Amino acid sequence: MKNTIFTRFHEAAGARMIPFAGFNMPVEFAGINEEHVAVREGVGVFDVSHMGEFWVTGPDALPFLRYIASNDAASLTDGKVQYTCFPNGKGGIVDDFLVYRFNAEKYLLVVNAANIEKDWEWCVSQAGRFGIRPGKDLVNASDEISQLAVQGPLALKAMQKLTAAPVAEMEWYTFKIIEFAGIKDVIFSTTGYTGAGGCEIYVRNEDGPKLWEAVFDAGREFNIRSVGLGARDTLRLEMGYCLYGNDINDQTSPIEAGLGWITKFSDDRDFVDKALLLQQKKEGVKRRLKGFVMIDRGIPRQHYEVVNASGERIGEVTSGTMSPMLRQGIGMAYLDEGYWKPDTEIFIRIRNKDLRARVVNPPFYKKD
Repeated sequence: MKNTIFTRFHEAAGARMIPFAGFNMPVEFAGINEEHVAVREGVGVFDVSHMGEFWVTGPDALPFLRYIASNDAASLTDGKVQYTCFPNGKGGIVDDFLVYRFNAEKYLLVVNAANIEKDWEWCVSQAGRFGIRPGKDLVNASDEISQLAVQGPLALKAMQKLTAAPVAEMEWYTFKIIEFAGIKDVIFSTTGYTGAGGCEIYVRNEDGPKLWEAVFDAGREFNIRSVGLGARDTLRLEMGYCLYGNDINDQTSPIEAGLGWITKFSDDRDFVDKALLLQQKKEGVKRRLKGFVMIDRGIPRQHYEVVNASGERIGEVTSGTMSPMLRQGIGMAYLDEGYWKPDTEIFIRIRNKDLRARVVNPPFYKKD
């Protein structure tokens, strides 16, 4: 079991620690609901150092990325970030990830913690056709980088205190290389997984403790809080963001998952599964990932059956929770064709009871 550079801070704060993706990680500090609200209304800090980072460099970096990813990295300019996924060659998804463009020959891929080894093997397996050399042009830097996600409507205001670079008004899905908290060459980005605004701060491991102390000192006047994996999950679900292993996996296609917007088709680009995904886009699919809210009181959970009014199975819940902001059960499920229209009534089978729900288009929570 690996520790992050910040583990001692979590333990000192009384975090409840659990094994997650091979790491010893905090699931909660003061409580999931309390931490969730703190991020929605103020500022919270997540240790996301367990995420994976791969560098792709050289003149063949862009052709390589254009082939292995569903989105088209050719649309990126320096300082921009793109959300995308690896199609697996069988109609499913290896992982979803972020691409950071530093320049035309330098990119950073940020992948999910649980999939680092799988993603690395997938990238290596595809690298040869582009002359990409593992260890040279393709480098796994996951063990060298620590990352904090500082999230919430007050996050950038608090973090601006730690740098002369203008970060408070940064556009979504952009990044800068800056000096931050006296640390040089910090990657400072604004992608966010909570829908509450904020930033991600990447540093070398040895600079982690200095970063932690500076972030919490700067945020003290804003009542900054440590936040665990539990609230990270409820926050992302309120926004309708997919979680790999729940809502997308090796058996779900980007089209089925509602990720057609990160699946770009153009005549000048071939990519893994292009023909199959284009066929799905044109002809349609038999199931789609859809959001729903509970009408009857109940908390949906992963793998719960979804049925129609006659009790016939029409789908399966992939993610579900009680929304801390809405105080209502919410979830996502793959539903059969015919049940995708907003306000369609469906039923979630919870403890042998069929409880009413209705289909909605996420995000579930929108701040007034």
